[in-house]
Amino acid sequence: MKSSFVRSGHMPTLFAAFLYFDVSFMVWVMLGPLGVQIARDLALSPAQKGLMVATPVLAGALLRLVLGVLVDHLKPKRTGAIAQVAVIASLGAAWMLGVHSFGQVLALGMALGIAGASFAVALPLASRWFPPEHQGTALGIAGAGNSGTVFAALLAPGLAMAVGWVNTLGLAMIPLALVLVVYLMLAKDSPNCPPAKPLGAYLAILRDRDAWWFMFFYAVTFGGFVGLASSLSIYFNDQYGLPPVQAGYFTAACVLAGSMVRPLGGMVADRIGGIRSLTVVYIAACVLLLVVSVGLPQAWMALLGFVLAMLCLGMGNGAVFQLVPQRFSREIGVMTGLVGMAGGVGGFYLASSLGYSKHLTGSYQPGLVIFALLAAAALAGLLGVRGRWRTTWGAVGVALAKV
Repeated sequence: MKSSFVRSGHMPTLFAAFLYFDVSFMVWVMLGPLGVQIARDLALSPAQKGLMVATPVLAGALLRLVLGVLVDHLKPKRTGAIAQVAVIASLGAAWMLGVHSFGQVLALGMALGIAGASFAVALPLASRWFPPEHQGTALGIAGAGNSGTVFAALLAPGLAMAVGWVNTLGLAMIPLALVLVVYLMLAKDSPNCPPAKPLGAYLAILRDRDAWWFMFFYAVTFGGFVGLASSLSIYFNDQYGLPPVQAGYFTAACVLAGSMVRPLGGMVADRIGGIRSLTVVYIAACVLLLVVSVGLPQAWMALLGFVLAMLCLGMGNGAVFQLVPQRFSREIGVMTGLVGMAGGVGGFYLASSLGYSKHLTGSYQPGLVIFALLAAAALAGLLGVRGRWRTTWGAVGVALAKV
C-alpha cells in the first residue's frame, strides 16, 4: 500500500504543498495566539476580540473561491507563489507601519486571509498527481498543513512577550520567504491539469446539490477546527485565567490533535469509506462540544474535551476530502475553493459567535451549543444522502475508492 502510494504520484510536489500550506496556516491564525496581548494594548471588548480573530477566517474563506478559480486558470504553482508574495508584503507593511487601532487590526486580518486561502492551492496541487484510490491519503498529507496553527499557538505568545506582537508579525516573514524558495524549487504542476473554463462555468457547479452538501459538511468539520484554533487562547485566558503563554500551550495541544490526525482521517476514509467515517465524527463531535460547553470546573478538563473534539474534527476534514475528488474530479480546483470557503465561513461563525456569546451572556456556552447542534444537523444530512451517493456516483469508482 505504501509503495503503491509513493509510486502513484509526485512526492516532491506533495511535500511542497504540505510545507506551503503549513506556514500559510501559521500566519493565518496568528491574531488568535496574539489576541490576549493585542486586546490588552488596544483595550478591546469581548465582542471585538471575537471579531478580531474571526476576520482572517472569513477573509480566507472568501478568497479561497478566488484562488480556486485562479488555480484552474493560472495552475496551482503560479497561484500559490503570487499569494505567498502578497502575504509577505502584508506582514511587512504591518511591521514597518505598526498596528494602532481596532480598524487596523481588522485590515491586517483581511490581508492574512490570503494565507488562509492557501487551502485552495495546496490541495489541487497535490490532488491532481494521485489516482482515486489514494486521494484520501494524499489530501490528508497535504491538508496536515493545518499543523501550522500549532506553531502559531506555541511560538507567537512567547515571542510577543519578548519582542512585542508587532515585531512578531515581522519575524513571521522569515519562514514564509524560506518556504517560498523551497516551494518554487520542488512544486510541479500535474500534466493532468484540466483546461481553464470561462469564469461563468465555475458558478454553474452550484446548481449541483452535492456541492452544497460538501460545503455544509466541511463548514462543520473545518469550521470547528479553525474556529477553535483561532479562539482557544482567548477562551482559556478568559475562562480559566491562564496567562497568555500557558493559554497558547493549551491551544497548541488542541490544534496539534486536530492537525496530526487529518492524514489518518483520509487513510481511514480510503479504507472504510468517507461516509462511514464522517458518521462517527459528527456523533462524537456533537457530544464533546456539548460537554465542554457547560464550563468544566478545571482547565485540564476543558483541555481534554477540546483535544478529543479536535481529534474528531481533524479526522472529519480528511474524510470530506476523500469524497470530494471522487465526485468532482474534473472540477477539483473550484470545488476546493467552494468547500474551503464554506469551511472558513463555519470557522468565522464559531469564532465570532463565541466572542458575542461571551459579550451578551457572560458565557461561551450558547456559541458552543449551537455549533454542536450544527454537527447534529450535518449528521442528519449525511444519513439522508448516503444511499443516493453509494448507488450513483459512488458506484462508478467502487472497485478502487470507497464511498
